[in-house]
Amino acid sequence: MKLCTSVFVFLFVAAVSSAPQQSSGNTPVPIISETSNLQPDGSFSFSFETGDGTKVQDEGEIKTLPVSKPNGTGTEQVAVSVQRGSYSYKAPDGTPISVQWTADENGFQAQGDHLPVAPGTNH
Repeated sequence: MKLCTSVFVFLFVAAVSSAPQQSSGNTPVPIISETSNLQPDGSFSFSFETGDGTKVQDEGEIKTLPVSKPNGTGTEQVAVSVQRGSYSYKAPDGTPISVQWTADENGFQAQGDHLPVAPGTNH
């Protein structure tokens, strides 16, 4: 289940980043900068910044992990994408929002000052 989370996150980020960027007034928001780097080994990085101050960064690599076989007879090595990134933007009220995240064998983990934190954690 956790491995599926990182695949979902990658697809979600890809879909959001490829969607037309528009402000609330339907005025197109320009892309100020954009980088993309895909390597033959499956590692990648990309980032972009828009004219309204939105910034997105993502990088990942392929990692081989032991996964339990469905029939319960041990484990097998499976290649998965592990990723880390961040995004930031201004909320409608002008509050700056910034999130740093990872998606790996431990699931999707996001951190940001505006996000709730479980009691007893030190984030």
